[in-house]
This record gives sequence, structure tokens and C-alpha cells, in this order.
Amino acid sequence: MLIEKYKITTFCVPPTMYRMILQNDVSKYDLSSVTHCCTAGEALNPEIFNQWKEYTGLEIHEGFGQSETAVMLCTVYPWMKPCPGSMGLPAPGWDVRILDEDGNECAPGVTGEICVRAPSREERPRGLLTCYYLNDEATEEAWHDGFYHTGDTAFRDERGLYHYVGRNDDVIKSSGYRIGPFEVESVLLEHPAVLEVAVTGIPDPVRGFCVKATIVLQKGYKPSDELVKELQNYVKKNTAPYKYPRVVEFWDELPKTFSGKIRRTEIRQKDMEKYGK
Repeated sequence: MLIEKYKITTFCVPPTMYRMILQNDVSKYDLSSVTHCCTAGEALNPEIFNQWKEYTGLEIHEGFGQSETAVMLCTVYPWMKPCPGSMGLPAPGWDVRILDEDGNECAPGVTGEICVRAPSREERPRGLLTCYYLNDEATEEAWHDGFYHTGDTAFRDERGLYHYVGRNDDVIKSSGYRIGPFEVESVLLEHPAVLEVAVTGIPDPVRGFCVKATIVLQKGYKPSDELVKELQNYVKKNTAPYKYPRVVEFWDELPKTFSGKIRRTEIRQKDMEKYGK
């Protein structure tokens, strides 16, 4: 392992990379040189946070930022104790709000869009984009009513900590409910049969959309109707029953970007080809 070979001290990778490392016997490697771990790019499942701490003794510091912001918008400060599933507090100089569809600030526990106060290009925080090059439509869609709209969703807890939910496109609207895929994925990852999972929404004539789980199984487990039922009941038991995946598919592997992030867009495209007819 390169961490062991080069005595890496600070380790920062997307959550998927932590999952991939934990698929191996971590005890075989000397990771004593690592003193700080952090992550960004997608939501960090509490199960991965806890497993990594168990094996290494280190807590993963989660943050949130975008290419459009150049820096992290939210982060776990050095004096804060990392909370599994939380990306911390807004960074200095950034007025970060959670807004609903009407532009009102969401109450604690209510999911909304992550937005940055930016009245104009002249009054924007330093580091925030001025526009999307040669794309006025995209600029106007993201920047309006005195805010830059990230297209990402989150909620604040009662302590003021921000918790990432997913991209606006990832949120599943089913029978009037808004279901964040991250929560369902986190529950499924706690089941011993699940190695990796991506939750998406597929068209449903009655509900509008229903929850679908695309799962890579751990070694020793095989796809079966019995396992599907077991996983569905597991989700019903450990979160709101209406969030359980009505459709479960087993894949050999999930599509990923070069940096290791799961490509939900590609999964959704295949879903539409199969279920959208």
C-alpha cells in the first residue's frame, strides 16, 4: 500500500475509496504514519466512518465544496469532534444557508438546497465563480434572488451541524415523500451482505417514482428472492418503512469516476432505459 510505502501523514479521498480499502484486511498494513483523515466529493456513510475508526483509531473529517467555489464551503474545524454523517459548519467568509423551494430558510431537520449568499458578482465571496463560461442559462439558473444555488441538498441538525443528503437530481419523490438516497444507502451498508450500494428512483405509475437499490454483494453471498426480501425488511426496520427499496438489482460492480465516486447518473440512465418505457 502506498500509504505504508511513502509514510503518508494526511489522507484525503472520496468515501468510495475508504470503502475499497476496508474491503481488504487493513490490519496487514502499517498505517501508523497517518495522523489526519478527511473526505469530500460524496456523502460519508456512518458505517464507513465507524469501520475506519475501528481499524485505524482515526476519525474521518468530512467537508463540502464545489469546483465553482474553489474552497470548502463546510468543514469540520480542528477543535471539533467529527460527527458521523456531518460535514461540519460553514467556512469563514461564507454565508451558507439551507433554503426550500420558495427561497425560505429551512428549519432544523428539514432538507433543502445548499445556497450561498451572493447578492451580485461584485459582492460575492472570494472564490465563488462569476459565471459559467458561454452559458448564460446555466448561470441564471444557479445564481438568482441574491444566492448562488449549489444544486446540492442538506439539512442542519439541532446543533447547527450540516448533513449532506445528495444532489437535487438524486432526491426521490415518491407518493408525496422526498426520499434522500443517502439514508437508505447507509442503512443497507450496515447489512453484512452489502458491499456497495447506489439508491436511485425509477418511474412508478402510482407513486410517481419508487426506490430502487443497485447492490454489489459481499463475498459468500448470492442473489436470491429471499435475500431481496431480507434487505427490504432490514430497511423497513431501521428507517421509515416507506423508504424501503421496492426494486433491488444485484450488479457485479458499480460504475465509478476516475476519483472513485459512484456514477449515479449512469445508473439512472440505465434505469430509464429499463423501467422508463
